[in-house]
Amino acid sequence: MTAIKNALTIPGLETVYDALAAAIDQAGPDKAELFLVKLALLNANALASPQAFQSHVQAALRDL
Repeated sequence: MTAIKNALTIPGLETVYDALAAAIDQAGPDKAELFLVKLALLNANALASPQAFQSHVQAALRDL
C-alpha cells in the first residue's frame, strides 16, 4: 500500500481504534456486522474513490 497524504499519526490511529472498539461494543454482537458495513459505506462515500476503497479492502484482508 502506498503512503496516504494526510495520514493519521500513531496517536490519531489509537484514538480511532478506541472509538471503533467502543462503537462495536455498543452495537453488540448481533448488530456489529451491520454497524461495520454501514461504517465502511460511510467512509467509502467520504473517500469518494471506489479504487482506493477496494485497495483498502484488500489491505485489510491481508494477514487475517
